[in-house]
Amino acid sequence: MNRWIDGVCHLIEGLIALMLAVMVVLVFGNVVLRYGFNSGITMSEEVSRWLFIWITFLGAIVALKEHAHLGVDMVVSRLPAWGKKACLAITHVLMLYMLWLLFQGSVTQTRINWDVQAPVTGLSMAVVYVSGIVFAICGGFLILLELYRLLTGQLSEDQLVTIQESEEAGVLAQVLAPQNTSDGLDGQDKRPQP
Repeated sequence: MNRWIDGVCHLIEGLIALMLAVMVVLVFGNVVLRYGFNSGITMSEEVSRWLFIWITFLGAIVALKEHAHLGVDMVVSRLPAWGKKACLAITHVLMLYMLWLLFQGSVTQTRINWDVQAPVTGLSMAVVYVSGIVFAICGGFLILLELYRLLTGQLSEDQLVTIQESEEAGVLAQVLAPQNTSDGLDGQDKRPQP
């Protein structure tokens, strides 16, 4: 199952890269055409906006799978194993509820905008709101899978804290860590001598 999920996430990452490349070509091409040739790509702004929305929601799926969302683990990391499990279960149930709300809202907006045409491309505006449906379904599947692993005891204690500290916190921890006084090659002490 993990191999299948990893494969899907790699496909999503490839799709994100492709969307980003198309977005860059559209925006950069539009700038060059506008300033250099006094023309432009009429659909550039509209399609770029849609691609940005899709990139955001697809990236959130990958981030959810990799536990790459930022958070604060100041309290949870100090709890015993049963406390960490309880907090993880509660947060997963809350996230499932939020994804359900997102799914309902996205379905409603998709239905409302199904027959609404975009001003430039003429495509259905439902394309924008389908991204929320895709994220809610994929995110719900990932959260349910992890909740199942938690309830069946398949998660180790270090997997119970599922957030990432900020990059700044990681750098700060490295700076504040005790410094090794030798270079590890010759064993000589590098402290200044009196």
